[in-house]
Amino acid sequence: MLTIDNITYSVEGRPLFEGASAAIPGGHKVGIVGRNGTGKTTLFKLIRGELVLEGGEIRLPAKARIGGVAQEVPGSEVSLIDTVLAADTERAELLAESETATDGARIGEIQARLADIDAWSAEARAASILRGLGFTHEEQLMPCSAFSGGWRMRVALAAVLFSAPDLLLLDEPTNYLDLEGALWLENYLGRYPHSVLVISHDRGLLNRAVSHILHLEDKQLTIYTGNYDTFARTRAARLAVADAQRTKVESRRAHLQSFVDRFRAKASKAKQAQSRIKMIEKLETISSPQEAALRAFSFPEPEELSPPIVNMESASVGYTETPVLSKLSLRIDQDDRIALLGRNGEGKSTLSKLLAGKLQPMGGRLTKSSKLRVGYFAQHQLDELRADETPLDHMRLYRPKETPARHRARLAGFGLNAAQVDTVVGRLSGGQKARLSLLIATIDAPHMLILDEPTNHLDMESREALVEALTAYSGAVILVSHDMHLLSLVADRLWLVKNGRVTPYDDDLESYRKLLLSSDAPAEKSKPKPVKQASQADISALRSDVKRGEERVNKLSDMRDKLAKKLADPALYEPEKLGEAEVWQKKYAEVMEALDRAEGLWMKSLEKLDATKG
Repeated sequence: MLTIDNITYSVEGRPLFEGASAAIPGGHKVGIVGRNGTGKTTLFKLIRGELVLEGGEIRLPAKARIGGVAQEVPGSEVSLIDTVLAADTERAELLAESETATDGARIGEIQARLADIDAWSAEARAASILRGLGFTHEEQLMPCSAFSGGWRMRVALAAVLFSAPDLLLLDEPTNYLDLEGALWLENYLGRYPHSVLVISHDRGLLNRAVSHILHLEDKQLTIYTGNYDTFARTRAARLAVADAQRTKVESRRAHLQSFVDRFRAKASKAKQAQSRIKMIEKLETISSPQEAALRAFSFPEPEELSPPIVNMESASVGYTETPVLSKLSLRIDQDDRIALLGRNGEGKSTLSKLLAGKLQPMGGRLTKSSKLRVGYFAQHQLDELRADETPLDHMRLYRPKETPARHRARLAGFGLNAAQVDTVVGRLSGGQKARLSLLIATIDAPHMLILDEPTNHLDMESREALVEALTAYSGAVILVSHDMHLLSLVADRLWLVKNGRVTPYDDDLESYRKLLLSSDAPAEKSKPKPVKQASQADISALRSDVKRGEERVNKLSDMRDKLAKKLADPALYEPEKLGEAEVWQKKYAEVMEALDRAEGLWMKSLEKLDATKG
């Protein structure tokens, strides 16, 4: 259990926690939410012991291992798979010791422990995690130095997942994942065997991967049972009760004050007036809920253009002389809301750049409305902001003829307050930089807005505000995002980018999610087959399959146990038998792989048999 007991902590004199407490039982998956600046990341640092509490204490079970994602994996020449394998330090140390150990008893202990921690299947597990986060088999063998910072962050995430700490701390893990990687992570965390604390503004992850919500507000911690939607409903009800009580108290206060104001000067009423002053002082002050109004985005409205605003006929696009996408026959109208789906590397960003005019077609035909204005937002553009200039400086650059008052009004329309507009960009938060970049992308009232991961760094309120703005916006929207909540509320058309083509995806997002989580699912939607009532012969055959599967699993389990016992025998590691030991280790690895396959087939047989009973 993680126990946070009456903690107090301040940053530069500003209290973040004052007597805050929470208890999180072992094995719980907890989403941590709260507006930007409330102290979520600071809480992680306090749990890890990187910061010293001013008061209270944080307790964990003795020897509990805490794991989190490193800021960045070094650009070393070590391969991705070996980088991940090295994260299991116990396995790495045991394997290293096994290379030099000479004492037979110690060698036996090492091999027994390696069997206990399933060391021989470690490479397969590490490869599976890397594959889920978007790395092909070939990429897993490449050195870390071959990848950019964002991809190295995925390697860091893979490493901590592989090490399987007792308490896993994840801070906005989907910010550097695409939709496919984010959905894989949701599924993985849901099955993770230990405790998880995850800071996130990704509503899909908070709804599907966690069972509790820890809310940071007003320097306090409150734990809620259920996913994010349950938390939101419960909290809304609490706020409504608090608001009603506050209104009642204020009404009572106003009534008493009215009497005091009327009769304080009259000698005959002085005693009663004084009594009512004391009553006012005793009235409990109920603060208004600390809910800021949605920090809305104000997108300027473009004039209407004749459809289509973009049309492609057998177009192709790529880099140098190599096409990434070809045979593109697509049409976009001004009222379209299109989400681009597809695994990383398939060409979603390439298509976005083509539509934004940052890439030219290599072949075919691409026509655009002569008056078309395009707004383009991508994550790399945050890095293109001038770090030593203020948001006001940026407005002077983009709108040199406008007054300072108009500049401030534009910035306020994107949630940047008076203090922030005079702060150099280098000192702004990620969310504030994103707001400034969105303002710049939309400043010319574009007819088509291309958004590549726009919600990274935005808190929950800001994401909802973005949905509202996009709903009201009268231009076309092309959206790439790992945030399924945003996609489901904004997009009304889905395009699948796959195998060098872009085609309409006729099913819904939930079907796409299930497709991604099914490792052997076909890329295209197959027609539903008529349900056939299972005959008695079919049921008997399925029962036979289940029985054979169970017998196979039991047989392989017995073989595994015998091999593990053999590998734990110190006599096997005498100098003259080292070659024999290697043979037995290979046999053990083969049996473990066969056991995994057998268990998978057995479970499929059980599912088929259960389906006939439904």
